[in-house]
Amino acid sequence: MNAITMVIGSICILMIAYRLYGTFMAVKVLKLKQMDEAKQTPAHALDDGKDYVPTNKWVAFGHHFAAIAAAGPLVGPILAAQFGYLPSLLWLLIGAVIGGAVHDAVVLFASMRQNGESLAEVAKKELGPVAGFCTGLAMLFIITITMAGLSMVVLHALEHNPWGTFAVGITIPIAMGVGLYHRKTGNLKAASIVGFVLIMLAVFFGPYIQGTFLGDLLTLDVKQLSIILPIYAFFAAALPVWLLLAPRDYLSSFMKIGVFAALIIGVFVVNPTIQFPALTEFIDGGGPILAGPVWPFISITIACGAISGFHAFVGSGTTPKMLDRWNDIKVVGFGAMLVECVVGIMALVAATALQPADYFAINSTPEVFKTLGMQTVHLQELSKEIGLSLEGRTGGAVTLAVGMTYIFTEIPWFSNLASFFFQFVIMFEALFILTAIDSGTRVSRYLIQDFGGTFYKPLKRVDWLPGNIFASALACFLWGYLLFSGDIGSVWALFGVSNQLMASIGLIIGATIILRIADKRRYMLTCLIPLAYLYVTVNYAGYWMIKNVYLNSAAAGYSVLNAALSIIMLVLGVIIMITAVKNWFETWNSPAVKLERKTA
Repeated sequence: MNAITMVIGSICILMIAYRLYGTFMAVKVLKLKQMDEAKQTPAHALDDGKDYVPTNKWVAFGHHFAAIAAAGPLVGPILAAQFGYLPSLLWLLIGAVIGGAVHDAVVLFASMRQNGESLAEVAKKELGPVAGFCTGLAMLFIITITMAGLSMVVLHALEHNPWGTFAVGITIPIAMGVGLYHRKTGNLKAASIVGFVLIMLAVFFGPYIQGTFLGDLLTLDVKQLSIILPIYAFFAAALPVWLLLAPRDYLSSFMKIGVFAALIIGVFVVNPTIQFPALTEFIDGGGPILAGPVWPFISITIACGAISGFHAFVGSGTTPKMLDRWNDIKVVGFGAMLVECVVGIMALVAATALQPADYFAINSTPEVFKTLGMQTVHLQELSKEIGLSLEGRTGGAVTLAVGMTYIFTEIPWFSNLASFFFQFVIMFEALFILTAIDSGTRVSRYLIQDFGGTFYKPLKRVDWLPGNIFASALACFLWGYLLFSGDIGSVWALFGVSNQLMASIGLIIGATIILRIADKRRYMLTCLIPLAYLYVTVNYAGYWMIKNVYLNSAAAGYSVLNAALSIIMLVLGVIIMITAVKNWFETWNSPAVKLERKTA
C-alpha cells in the first residue's frame, strides 16, 4: 500500500464523520442550539477573568487540541505498528469516530451543564456520592501518573539538548506577551501572527546557541529538568488561564498542526510505500515491544489517537470554563478529537514507512533484536546521516523522528538536512507533550480543590488565591516527586489500562446525561456502543496483565504492587458501572429534562 492511499482515505472518512455524525451529535443528541437559546455557558455565567473566561472558539480549539494531543497519538500508533498497519489504522478510525469524538463531546457537555466542574463532581450529582467518590479517586490517581509519565518522556528529549530546551522554553514569554496583547487589544489575528513568527524564529535560531554561554546554561541533565518542569507547571496551573496556558497552547497548536501538515505534504510529494505487512507474526502475542496479543492491546496501546480517558480531564477541567457558546462543543470537542486521529495516522505512516527490521532494531533492545533473526536495511545509513546511534532507542519517540526525517529527506531540497529534521522533530515532540502537562496540572489542581473542599470549604472556591496556590503546589509536588525519584517507572504499565478505564467512566456519565435529556432514548446508544467494547477490553487487558505479568514471577514486569493497584482501579470501575446501571433503570421511565429559555 502507498502512504497517499492511507492518508487520503482516512482524511475523507474523518471529514464525512464530522459533517454527518458530528452534526447529529450536536443537533439531535446534545441539542446545542437549544442550549445556546436557553442558558449562558459557564464562561459567561461565572466570568472571573482567571479560570472562567469566554474565549474565541478557535483559541479554545487550539488550547483543547494542544492539551489532549500529548504522547498518545505520537507514540501509541508507533508501538502498535508491531502488529502491522491494518489493526492500528482500523482502531484509529473506528475508535476516533465512534468512541473518542463522542466521548470528548459528551464529557465537555456534561461538565458545562454543571458549571464547568470536574467529572468527579458531575458523577456525584448525576450518579450519587459513591460513584462521585470513586470517579474522583480514579481521576486523581490517573492524572498523577500521567503527568509524571509524560514528563519523563520530555526529560529524555531535552536532556543535554540546549536547542530543544531553548525552543521549548522561549514559548513561555512569547505566550505571555501574546496573552497580554490579546487581552488588551482583542486583536487575535495580529497576536497570532506575531506569536507564530517569534516561535518559528526561536526554533531556527536554536542551533546557533550551541557552544555559547546561553547554550551551556541550557544544557541540563535529567535531575535539573525534573525540578524545572514542576516549577513551570506550578505557574501554568496558578496563573490566570488567559495569561499563559491558553495562549501557549494556542500557539503550540500552530506548530503541531503545521508539522503534521508538512508531513502530509511530504507524503504527497514522496509517496512512500508502506513497508509493513497488514498483519505481522506477533498478532497472537509474544512481540518484542508489546508482549500481549493484538486484542485487547491494540486499544490499550493506541490511547489518545482513538479514545482516551485523559481527554476527560481537559474536557471537565480547563476547556468547559472557556467556551463562548454551547455550539462550540462540536468544533472543540468532536472536531479536535478527529484532528488528533489524523496525527495518529501520520505517526503510523512515519513508522510503517520504515523497513520492519529497522523499526524493530530501534524499538527493541539489542539483545532482543538478535533473537528476531532480522537484518537491518537502512538503519546504519540513517544513523550516519543523523549523527546518532539509533539502535535500541525504545519508547517510540525516536522512531517517529527517524520516520519523519526519512520522508522529509527524500525531497531533493532537504536531502542534506537529516540531522536538522531529526532534532526538530524531537523538539516538536517535547513541545507536544509539555502542552498536556500544563493543562493536566491545572486539572489536577481542580481535583485537589474538589477533594479538599469537602474538609475545608474555602478550598473548593477556584477564585480563592491561597487555595489555588496550595492546590497547584501540591499537584506539582505529587507528580514532581515521582518524576524526580523515578518511581513512576514501576507503575507506568498501569497507565494504558487506567487511561481507558477513565474513558469508560466518561462514556458512562455521557450515557446518563443523554438518557435524561434526549428526545429519543435510543440516542443513548451513541455512548453505550463504544462503552460496551471499551469496558470489556479494559477489564480483559487488566486481567491479562495481572495474570501474565504482574503476578508472574518469571515475567520482567513482575510486581505485586502493580497487581494490587490494577485490581483497585478495576474494582472502582465496577462500582461506577453498577451504580450507573441502577440509575439508568430508575431514569428510563422518567420524563426527559426540558430546557428553560433564558430571560433577558
